[in-house]
Amino acid sequence: MSSLILSAATRYLLPLLLLLSVYLLLRGHNLPGGGFVGGLVGAAAFALHCIAHGVETSKRVLRVQPRTLIAVGLLTAALSGSLSLFAGRPFMTGIWNSDGLTILGKIGTPAVFDMGVYLVVLGVVLTIIYSLSEE
Repeated sequence: MSSLILSAATRYLLPLLLLLSVYLLLRGHNLPGGGFVGGLVGAAAFALHCIAHGVETSKRVLRVQPRTLIAVGLLTAALSGSLSLFAGRPFMTGIWNSDGLTILGKIGTPAVFDMGVYLVVLGVVLTIIYSLSEE
């Protein structure tokens, strides 16, 4: 299917939806949202691009294999949980930076865990979408 309107709309919607997914990721620690919802919105953005332009073009825009996103996300989530073990605390205990960043506020291991979840969800959903679209 080749729709001029969908192709033109996707050019503007892809960056906006990806920005929304990062916003949901960053605000999700204290409010509704987080890595899972942000990953789903990011995957929906690439699904829309896949429908408008095809699988190969969408994979080129992504620039990373979805399986790589899954691996990096799992590693990030596991390392964020393991940092507390090195500090002598139980696994997955939150460790917070004492100095807050001006935009994000305090950064801790739960935020890093959310980033890992974001990457895993994005990779898994894109793997499913791309494999279904190729058939």
